[in-house]
Amino acid sequence: MDSQVELQQTADNSTTAESTDHPPRMTRQQTLTLISMASVNFSSMICYSILGPFFPNEAVKKGASQTVIGLIFGCYAVCNFIGSLIMGKYIVQIGAKFMLVMGLFVSSGCTILFGLLNRVPAGPIFITLCFVVRSIDALGFAAAMTSSFAMTAKIFPNNVATVLGSLEIFTGLGLILGPPVGGWFYQSFGYEVPFMLLGCFLLIMVPFNIYVLPNIDSDPSKDSFFRLLTKVKIVLICYVIFTLSAGLGFLDATLSLFAMERFTLSSGYVGLIMLGLSLPYCLASPLIGYFTDKYPTTRSWFMVIGGVATAIGFSMLGPVPFLHIPSNLWLLIIMLGVIGFSLGMTAIPTFPEIITCAKEQGYEEGLSTLGMVSGLFGAVWSMGMFYGPIVGGLITQHLSFEWAATVQGGLALLGALSLAVYYLCHPPQHQSVREDSLRTDESTPLLTE
Repeated sequence: MDSQVELQQTADNSTTAESTDHPPRMTRQQTLTLISMASVNFSSMICYSILGPFFPNEAVKKGASQTVIGLIFGCYAVCNFIGSLIMGKYIVQIGAKFMLVMGLFVSSGCTILFGLLNRVPAGPIFITLCFVVRSIDALGFAAAMTSSFAMTAKIFPNNVATVLGSLEIFTGLGLILGPPVGGWFYQSFGYEVPFMLLGCFLLIMVPFNIYVLPNIDSDPSKDSFFRLLTKVKIVLICYVIFTLSAGLGFLDATLSLFAMERFTLSSGYVGLIMLGLSLPYCLASPLIGYFTDKYPTTRSWFMVIGGVATAIGFSMLGPVPFLHIPSNLWLLIIMLGVIGFSLGMTAIPTFPEIITCAKEQGYEEGLSTLGMVSGLFGAVWSMGMFYGPIVGGLITQHLSFEWAATVQGGLALLGALSLAVYYLCHPPQHQSVREDSLRTDESTPLLTE
């Protein structure tokens, strides 16, 4: 009888512990934070993505070459790279909430200013102002995204991939709505209106997030980005992140011109074509996030399989010249869908996987470490966004879009194969994952004691 009572008490205690660790309902603060982060992702990405359908065409009218257009897209990435490293390192000193709010404010102002650039003279003045405004906008975006990722991981420590995957719905919606809405407004009202409306929409997010976001206090860490990069696994994951953003940057700078010239499409229709990339990514991300949180050891092979699928999608986007397959609009849309889905498979597991690696290296749990991981992710992503438009633009200008897309596919394939070789030589340890999760769950009581 006593043993039955003890067993019942043990079961009740375990149930209570499980309910404490994984509450069936989010708290009010978590719900408001999730809404806030969703608004940040949506508003930031819709402002970022409106350039693709019509800005390259407008820039050509102002005297910019394909290479210069690639540099304009690329300078955004350089400043984002620098900003992500600085913001990630000093997120505790600056304050996560202040960093996010100021980032939104700067981005909204730059978006409005970018809409006024059609009034400046064509040639060097237009090109110079494009570089200046785009660079400052990148710093604001880096501040907003770095703090957003770090705060999300801090507030939802046991469900990072699930929450990030859910937030990517709104990232996808921003990418989905940005090109067609921007293209439609551009065709109907001209160059200025898309930037004015979306810049004001982003500005509205500033007071909303001031009210909603919590203040997170933490102590600065003495750890650095460089020690993170001493682990081979993190370096390989960073390369995979690089290939993903390089592919997206390449498409931003070249896809619209290719579709207009090859299929004689208008800016509005090019925006609709880009739905083929954004919609699958939007739908796949929350499912992959939930699955990889429930089964953490599957993250590695999701990244590998996603990388291979990305390589196939880019190779067939043109398609690759030596296959002598004619370029068709339906094939282009299908391959954009493959790329969008595979991006979700590959990108979502990378952030929680780097966090796990950082814990394995003895990094302290807290906002400082999460800020460095977020900053590293943003910096590597920015490197790809710099490489993709510039190198892709050069290859497109001197060879063709088909060869440039094939090169992007080769980069993705190399990353997938490198990760596959590493995981075959160092298979994921189920036991270590469970121990890491236990350490995460027990971190608060241990610190309290």
